[in-house]
Amino acid sequence: MHTQNFAHKLKHPVFKVVSQIISEKGLEAYVIGGFVRDLLLERPSKDIDIVVVGNGMDLAQAAGEKLRVKKVNLFKNFGTAQFNYKDLDVEFVGARKESYQRDSRKPVVEDGTLSDDQKRRDFTINALALDLRAETFGNLIDPFNGLGDLEKGILRTPLDPDTTYSDDPLRMMRAVRFATQLDFQIELKSLQSILENSSRLEIISRERIMDELNKIIASPLPSTGFKLLMDTGLLELIFPQFYNLKGVDYF
Repeated sequence: MHTQNFAHKLKHPVFKVVSQIISEKGLEAYVIGGFVRDLLLERPSKDIDIVVVGNGMDLAQAAGEKLRVKKVNLFKNFGTAQFNYKDLDVEFVGARKESYQRDSRKPVVEDGTLSDDQKRRDFTINALALDLRAETFGNLIDPFNGLGDLEKGILRTPLDPDTTYSDDPLRMMRAVRFATQLDFQIELKSLQSILENSSRLEIISRERIMDELNKIIASPLPSTGFKLLMDTGLLELIFPQFYNLKGVDYF
């Protein structure tokens, strides 16, 4: 199968510097998630997520030094690091494997491969990765055909939707948010799964729910999102008073 290459789109100096460092050290690193999705959709994006097979903090410090950034923020508890470079927010994280308990959305985290990291993503369109190694720079790694879903405008989970949504129920809100922001359809199996798992949203904090709701409200057509929230049973949980107005006529 022909590997698609998007090296021509990775023009930012951050990618070049990371590529040089990992080539010298024999490491693997990839730009992944929302940045890749928006790059392929030609939407502006200021957040770059780089996943490293190994230690993300070390790579962030080495890249920060080469780029002469003022400060690299290290979050040792999470094994992540972040810095601002010009107009971009760049985050580095070690590739992770996650397992969840029923009553918490905080996973047990272990070191993993790129494949493990892609499996734990919320949607196929957010599991797209571009290789930063010099010899394969810009190659697309897309195990779940996220590119096809991107072209068709479909939101689909990498794993079985019941697993993806039950592990982290906030992903149900994110499904509605992305469908609204991007004008995408949520795949039918995924929609049914949200309906069946909607009560799991109770383990999520109000702050995180409101954050997603605000993004839905700020999107070009919020009514699309509210209809989806209504149809999936999520609105009744978040806003019972609002839900009770269903069918009320205004004069």
